[in-house]
Amino acid sequence: MKRGKPLIGIKIGKAIKILNKDDNKVEVLVKINNTDYKAINYNRLTGCVDIGDHLLLNTTAVDLSLGTGGYHFVISNLDKPDQDISEGGHIMKLRYTPYQLKVFAAEEQGSKYHEVFKKFKSLDDMPVIVGTLHSMLPPMIEMIKFMNPDIKIAYIMTDGAALPIYLSNIVKRLKEKELINGTITIGNAFGGDLDCINIYNGLIAAKEILKCDIAIVTMGPGIAGTGTKYGFSGIEQGYVIDAVNDLGGIPIAALRISFADKRKRHKGISHHTITVLDKISKTQAIVCIPKFENSKKEYICSQLKETTIQKKHKIIYMDIGNAIDVLKNSTLNMRTMGRNFMEDQEYFITVALAAKLGVMTLNDPQLKMLR
Repeated sequence: MKRGKPLIGIKIGKAIKILNKDDNKVEVLVKINNTDYKAINYNRLTGCVDIGDHLLLNTTAVDLSLGTGGYHFVISNLDKPDQDISEGGHIMKLRYTPYQLKVFAAEEQGSKYHEVFKKFKSLDDMPVIVGTLHSMLPPMIEMIKFMNPDIKIAYIMTDGAALPIYLSNIVKRLKEKELINGTITIGNAFGGDLDCINIYNGLIAAKEILKCDIAIVTMGPGIAGTGTKYGFSGIEQGYVIDAVNDLGGIPIAALRISFADKRKRHKGISHHTITVLDKISKTQAIVCIPKFENSKKEYICSQLKETTIQKKHKIIYMDIGNAIDVLKNSTLNMRTMGRNFMEDQEYFITVALAAKLGVMTLNDPQLKMLR
């Protein structure tokens, strides 16, 4: 019988220095065959790590030179093998893999919130801003809080990219600054203030448990893409738009627009956004397009003419207004694909104006009627 080659790179390393740590995550320097590497340990998965511990490491992404920041990931602490799991919860994530873990899902029978889901009726026109990249979070939050610091925001992290929410330094900072009121992880993503099985219950939890005014949905750090029309994990934006409509919310699609990205397929409106709004979403979203300078506006208009987007969705063209000043003066880290705000202004402005539109829908009956 032919033996298959393993799909996971596994090595043993020794912890030689703690680089950074908090309650959820430890960044540790490990030595493997006399070479030093960085590794991440998720405390809720594999317990604590101390200097001198021997660690079983997943080295796959670094072996392939993929974009994980050069980190290995701890599979097990070989010097602390016997660890009891926490009580409560029986919903499995990463099911039927060697890495399956259990969470106490908000909707499961033993949860105090179980009846909330059974009694749910509608999102009652709650605005839901649906993004595609994790880097969309800071400009969204910055604009919402600039317009009204009292607005309650829930962040729903999908499983389109990173699965542990602990990996996100953005979320950690937003929570420390009390700029978001709670986090929800759905699908195989885990580690939010609440865990839910899917986007529908994630949206219900945002409204009925976290009592938010606005929800933001997007994946965690990273995105999978292949350069093919349908081969990218951001395609989930289409399903989320439909789910928001199904539950009686107002979906606002955050477009991915850039004139700094050197890849032609991402120039102007990214082919990711065009594919989602043209082919994937079956229901209408409100779409905000900033009024950029003429040449950029014409390029975007020429892209739209080749699609059904203008017929299928409600497009609102918005003045850039104070968006540049709001974002430029932000203390949050504005970066996408290695570019900062000044290097990719159109991207961040577009996302911020989608958030602005979300705030506007809270108090404008006319905008609510656009759904």
